[in-house]
Amino acid sequence: MSANIYRYELRTRLRSVIIWSLSVAALVFFYFSLFPAFADQAALMNEVLARYPPELRAAFNLDKVDLSSVLGFFSFLFLFVQLCLAIQASNYGFGLVSIEESELTADFLLSKPVSRAQVLTSKLLAALTSLTITNLVVWVISFAAVVVWRGDHDYAPGTLVLLLASIAFFQVFFLSVGLAGSLLVKRVRSVTPYALGLGFGTYVLSAFSGVVGQVALELVTPFKHFDAAYIVQHSAYDTPLVALNVAVSLAALALSYWLYLRRDIPAVA
Repeated sequence: MSANIYRYELRTRLRSVIIWSLSVAALVFFYFSLFPAFADQAALMNEVLARYPPELRAAFNLDKVDLSSVLGFFSFLFLFVQLCLAIQASNYGFGLVSIEESELTADFLLSKPVSRAQVLTSKLLAALTSLTITNLVVWVISFAAVVVWRGDHDYAPGTLVLLLASIAFFQVFFLSVGLAGSLLVKRVRSVTPYALGLGFGTYVLSAFSGVVGQVALELVTPFKHFDAAYIVQHSAYDTPLVALNVAVSLAALALSYWLYLRRDIPAVA
């Protein structure tokens, strides 16, 4: 690893990390502040939800959670937190090496006395550090929101820990797949469409899987690998899907190194 590259990558991403962290924190705190209203009107909410089309309830896991319970409401909110984190991690993954290639500065970096493996490792560690900062902010704000707004409603802290612990695996999946995806195409001219496509695409597959009950779709979307409703219901992970998620992440990282070490880097003419 190159300490200079690591520090540079971390500094350049600091503003983005702050914006993402504060945005997700605001999302968690604001929406969980609505929990007391849902909890106090549990019977009315269940009656309202019963009138929704079954397909809509299945798409948002509303058929599997109790919005009047602390963890049931949090699992519903957590789906949108996951979507934000997926887009952030995908953005970092697709931009990890492609930005320098699009700006034609990659050849300058590779002319330094560091190997390509060191360059990629330094960049990956900086991206992981950035995502970890956001992860820690989500942990803190989630427990703070629960403490402030849960009232006298009980919840299982261990299950909440399981939900939050899944974030790290979730982020690594999108970071690694985004990185591999950026190296599979000739040039990424804009990171945003790719990041939004990967984040929203896997989210839509998850919703579609819930609507049609297609089990095969659960294998390709991390939103089902770490299904918040399943974790709350069983106080455990779906082990086969988690193992699949980790395997895909490791395979994507291995593929990324293999492609980057052999990549034809564009240079300034």
